[in-house]
Amino acid sequence: MDDILSLGGRVALVSGAGQGVGRQVALHLAAHDCGGVAVNDYHLDRAEAVAEEIRAEGGKAIAVQADVSDFEAVKAMVAKTAAELGPIGVLVNNAGNLGANPPAEAAKPFWETGPEVWNAAIGVNLYGVINCVSAVIPGMIARQAAGRIVTIISDAGRYGDSGMEVYGGAKAGAAGFTRGAARTLGRHGITANSVAIAATRTPATVRMFSDPERMKRQFERYIIRRPGEPTDIANMVLFLASDASSWITGQTYPVNGGFTLAL
Repeated sequence: MDDILSLGGRVALVSGAGQGVGRQVALHLAAHDCGGVAVNDYHLDRAEAVAEEIRAEGGKAIAVQADVSDFEAVKAMVAKTAAELGPIGVLVNNAGNLGANPPAEAAKPFWETGPEVWNAAIGVNLYGVINCVSAVIPGMIARQAAGRIVTIISDAGRYGDSGMEVYGGAKAGAAGFTRGAARTLGRHGITANSVAIAATRTPATVRMFSDPERMKRQFERYIIRRPGEPTDIANMVLFLASDASSWITGQTYPVNGGFTLAL
């Protein structure tokens, strides 16, 4: 039986894939006729560990270090991927949070900080997406080969979340950018969609999920009262990266246990 989630031999680049959701996305894509996965992370050792997991299962993968908020570094990463694996056909914009070294003041109310703190969120979560899309699009257009762009956002960008105003604004901007890109790129056979996630079990949330009382309060607001798992997100990303979703573009799909609902 044919694999309806096959990537058709496309090469994939997954940003922020050294752990958590990004790692699982990279593993999922590699298992479905992917031509190779470029595993990006700010920390090369983390990216290399995930790439080795893929290679151990018989897939093709390379580790590519880059700060996605640095456009020149992103262009170099895309060129390295093309040289070693082939042209990129699937881009997953997963890198997020506040970058590799979050500012110590990030926990303060945003009006008590300033651009040096705000830019940490905007640089990764909005400019990181723009940089990666801008770098891969010329090659996708030249090949006219049904490219796929998937951007991971947060329900903070759909619902609004106290204490996460700048981060949520950047994620909302990334979703808006992805919708606009979908309209522009559809005539070239390229789809662009977003996946909005809520509280998910990753290394970044270990502390939150280790407190039973906090967990209980957190998930009283969810229809499905458990944390998301990286596999939950990776399943949707794989679908949107495959030909099973070829008539879907410009959409934002919440994968969030019912924390918020969409029409």
